[in-house]
Order: sequence, then structure tokens, then C-alpha cells
Amino acid sequence: MKIEIPGTGYAKCEKLEKIVKIAVREAGINADINHIKDIKKLMAYGVLATPALVINGQIKTSGKIPALEEVKK
Repeated sequence: MKIEIPGTGYAKCEKLEKIVKIAVREAGINADINHIKDIKKLMAYGVLATPALVINGQIKTSGKIPALEEVKK
């Protein structure tokens, strides 16, 4: 599983990254987690609001920090 967090690295993006890491660990999933901070790469995702959560190339959330249980789903 490939999980990406497009966001410039401000506090909300960092919080989402922590939640994702907890969710992956608790679910026992093997995932490659990348925090994408490069502006050009962010624009390529087409995300209008950060933080965003991209799983296997699909945008799952944008502009909010989902709860831990939502990330696990």
C-alpha cells in the first residue's frame, strides 16, 4: 500500500502524518508512507486544500484531519 500526505509541513499536515502512522501500525498494514512537501509535486496531485490523504493514488480526504478510525477504514 502506498500512502502519501501532500502538504507543506505545517502543524495539521504533521498531525495527519502521525495519525496515519498510528493507524497503519494498529491495523498491522505494510505501507509506504510519504509526506510530500515539494510545491510542484503538491500541485500535480490536484489537491485544493491541505492536508490531504492519498492512498494508492486516490485522494481520500482533503482540507481536514480525519479521525484515527476514519483513516483505518
